[in-house]
Amino acid sequence: MLVEGLVAAAAAGGGAIVQAAGTDAWNGVRGAVARLFGRGEAGREQVELERLDQTLAVLEAAGDGEEAQRVQIAQVSRWQTRLETLLEELPEAERQLVVAELQALVAQADAAGPAQTVHNDFSSATFTNSQVLGSGNMTVTNNYDK
Repeated sequence: MLVEGLVAAAAAGGGAIVQAAGTDAWNGVRGAVARLFGRGEAGREQVELERLDQTLAVLEAAGDGEEAQRVQIAQVSRWQTRLETLLEELPEAERQLVVAELQALVAQADAAGPAQTVHNDFSSATFTNSQVLGSGNMTVTNNYDK
């Protein structure tokens, strides 16, 4: 079971994937996520690229309005769950590296300036023996009315 800080990192990562879809940041985020899950295996990376392409297609097909919000929430949840599973399976040292990669991914998606912003600051948090020491901030802003 993951500690709160790792769940927050996975949630931010899931939000960043959905946030970047259809923006200028998409190709960079898409590649970074595929590398995260692929862990150096080209075949696994290709599978993740295809999953990400499916996510983009589902989000684009949803259009606007309530249905689009429902689809976005579902996709964030889907990727958050996958990221949580990945983090659970990693050794502690590697887990910390993946959290750092997720931070970079969130920053990259934030830079694209989409309608939904998810920001996490883990700068004062340390991860030791599956525990978070310190604190971090998480801000979620949905600007659907803009």
